[in-house]
Amino acid sequence: MTSASASSPPEPILDPGLPIVDPHHHLWDRAALVASLPPVKHEFERIVRMAPRYLLDELLADLRSGHDVRATVFVECRSMYRIDGPSHLQPLGETEFVNGVAAMTASGTYGPVRACAGIVGHADLMLGDRAAEVLEAHIARAPDRFRGIRHSASWDADPAVLGPLVGRPQGVFLDRTFRAGFARLAPLGLSFDAWLLEPQLGELTDLARAFPDTSIILDHVGTPLGIAAYQGRREARFEPWRQSIRALAELPNVTVKLGGLAMPFCGFDPGGAGPLSERLAALWKPYIETCIEAFGAGRCMFESNFPVDLYSCSYAVLWNALKRIAAGASADEKTALFSGTAARVYKLDLEGVL
Repeated sequence: MTSASASSPPEPILDPGLPIVDPHHHLWDRAALVASLPPVKHEFERIVRMAPRYLLDELLADLRSGHDVRATVFVECRSMYRIDGPSHLQPLGETEFVNGVAAMTASGTYGPVRACAGIVGHADLMLGDRAAEVLEAHIARAPDRFRGIRHSASWDADPAVLGPLVGRPQGVFLDRTFRAGFARLAPLGLSFDAWLLEPQLGELTDLARAFPDTSIILDHVGTPLGIAAYQGRREARFEPWRQSIRALAELPNVTVKLGGLAMPFCGFDPGGAGPLSERLAALWKPYIETCIEAFGAGRCMFESNFPVDLYSCSYAVLWNALKRIAAGASADEKTALFSGTAARVYKLDLEGVL
């Protein structure tokens, strides 16, 4: 499977006046890493080669591609970590960097958009109680924008599923020390972004049930799998995934991001005729509609996951695909899905912007 974005012709922007808050994107500069990479061994490595640099200029180019994106939320990606000081405090460099980018767009110099109006950083919750030091330091460096952390738990018995992202231990969300660190989030008013794979969704349900006062956001509809050991099994695994989503939706402290399905892990092939956004919408619709039915529009938010989802399409095409899926929603539901849920869950200050 190769990227469809490069060969896809431009599409007219659908519903260009619909306000959007993009609650999930990254910023990075990995040109040096790309230069050192061996030949591609996993499709995820292709993403870094396609976008070795994704900083403010590249982000603004996407935000100006035709859709009415009013604000964004940055999500951690191990970008601009400090090289000095204690290792557990090195992620503070990412928050400092992103807060500077946010300040640049808040000046109005780059137009009305408020990029990185919310920041989701990283703290190693396996520090247990000592994670509080890191969390408080993040808040101190971006008190107006720091909203939560992500500590990914993605794991599979087949290392070929995650490729270069392999390395996390099994059962992170069930670990007692991790939960001691997790317990520090709610008292500080911080949320938790969860990235894990579809077979692991039960672990997140257990975590969310144990911490009902912590706001938890499931990334990428739980990452359905269709590669490596799951090649040709995605359809067979749809029903177990759906049951896991429904169980998770019973917990009111959980919301879900609708996106990430353009990543290689899912194994979708958007080949065929017609607009690319139409083909992608047809592939993604069963997963996204299942989430909306389970959680309700008020607990769902569309996301771009850029530049990672550049693997399958451009920024403009991605939002066209999501708008096609939501075409039958009411005006209030569209507001929630495209901006309202994200602004509320991440407590964004968007007065005069949204």
